[in-house]
Amino acid sequence: MKVRQSDVLIIGSGIAGLMVAELLSSHKNVTIITKSKWKHSNSRLAQGGIAAAVTKEDHWLDHFFDTLAAGDEHNSEEMTRLLVKEGLEMVKHLIQIGVPFDRNESGELILAQEGAHRIRRILHAGGDATGHAIVSTLFERVSKHTTIIEEEMVVDLIVENECCQGAWTINSAGEKTFYSSPSVVLAAGGAGGLYPVTSNDASVTGDGFAIAYRAGAKLADLEFVQFHPTMLVCNGQAQGLISEAVRGEGAVLVTESGERLMIGVHEQEDLAPRDVVSRAIFHKIQEGEQVYLDIKDVSNFHERFPTISEMCKKNGIDLQKGLLPVMPGAHFNMGGVSTDQKGRTTLSNLYAVGEVAHTGVHGANRLASNSLLEGIVFAKQAANAILTNGNSRSSSTVPSFAALKSNHYPSKKEIQKVMEKYVGIIRTKQGLQPAVQWFESYLKRISARSIYEEVSIDDVTKLNMLTSGWLIASAALRRTESRGGHYRSDYPLKDQLRWHQQTIYFQKDNQFSHNELVNVR
Repeated sequence: MKVRQSDVLIIGSGIAGLMVAELLSSHKNVTIITKSKWKHSNSRLAQGGIAAAVTKEDHWLDHFFDTLAAGDEHNSEEMTRLLVKEGLEMVKHLIQIGVPFDRNESGELILAQEGAHRIRRILHAGGDATGHAIVSTLFERVSKHTTIIEEEMVVDLIVENECCQGAWTINSAGEKTFYSSPSVVLAAGGAGGLYPVTSNDASVTGDGFAIAYRAGAKLADLEFVQFHPTMLVCNGQAQGLISEAVRGEGAVLVTESGERLMIGVHEQEDLAPRDVVSRAIFHKIQEGEQVYLDIKDVSNFHERFPTISEMCKKNGIDLQKGLLPVMPGAHFNMGGVSTDQKGRTTLSNLYAVGEVAHTGVHGANRLASNSLLEGIVFAKQAANAILTNGNSRSSSTVPSFAALKSNHYPSKKEIQKVMEKYVGIIRTKQGLQPAVQWFESYLKRISARSIYEEVSIDDVTKLNMLTSGWLIASAALRRTESRGGHYRSDYPLKDQLRWHQQTIYFQKDNQFSHNELVNVR
């Protein structure tokens, strides 16, 4: 059993985790642990840009109101105000450290427009490679002063008296390591990998939600899952994401007959919020029709979107025809581990940043290009809190590694099939109830506590997928309304008043906000 100590332990290597390290590595001994390679994160895959009110024609209040509108009246106004105001300063910080945002011949930033934004305020780098540019810049800076451990997976957090003391991990050889730290930052991303069609990196399987839940942290809004409308389809399989910026530059969605899909569906038509567009495409596909993204009116497509152009070429799509076959795919989780303004969770010494966190800024449906922004803004908040807290001591005692038994798991494809069928874009009580029961049937079998003798990364991944799938399905069953990324066809929008059901919380061995016990035994 190896034992390591660090002032700050960061779990995850996306933009949020790297930004925390960027801000702390000159002050503290920082360690980053990542499940696969550091490059494997949703942040690095991000084609869309980062939103900020950087022009005189724009104002943070306009960005604020666009964010609230997209969030379908479910945002925390206080946290959203913090996001858009601090976001401008953090984007300036990215520029100062050398992120190569696209500029015109006069040296001015080129700004794009995406869904639900009323003005051009999206900064891009490399056309459609913004995430790659930001993450690469941060990694180059951080790697000089930070210990980065790849292909090692956190199994569980170590918690004593509701205080996080560190985490324990396994690597591909099954070797265990205990990391002791007075400040643990969870930056493990979302749960797109619970679905068969997703824009997410293959490593993103709900690990952060699951380990936080097992540790006893509070989670919220897990039912709100955003599906990106435009995944490229080839031979019936999704091959990658087509950025919303393509529609911002004039592309439109059309049916097989060439009719505009979004006319009359929403006032913003093809730039409507993602949940609206995804449902419109989903319904057409359910009727047996293919939906296309018509890019004929997008000027300089190859130069503006080089990554997407290469993806189309690789999959045999003829760009000269100007029609890209698309379908929705799981993209982003609005819910997660509950935090305050400083990124602090309900467990002492445990912070959560990025997609794994529930800050309340996204409401029921995230505004395009606010995800990278959230990552850097709340990374700064968490880093400042850690610096303020000083170097409190963590436990040096190696704990007994108790965890859930690793037998009788379904396959990853079985889990994905259940999520797609019952907890997807359209949900019903009749589908969610058996889904919850299916997850519980496995969790009950493996819930006896036992010391791990042998456990693999694959075992832990499937356990985390089962746990996160159960959490999302249970939350979706209890929210008896349609709002944003959560759509119940048995509670359709047209048949309900716009009442606001309160936030549904999960906490192990505690209670929902509706006084329904949350115990898996």
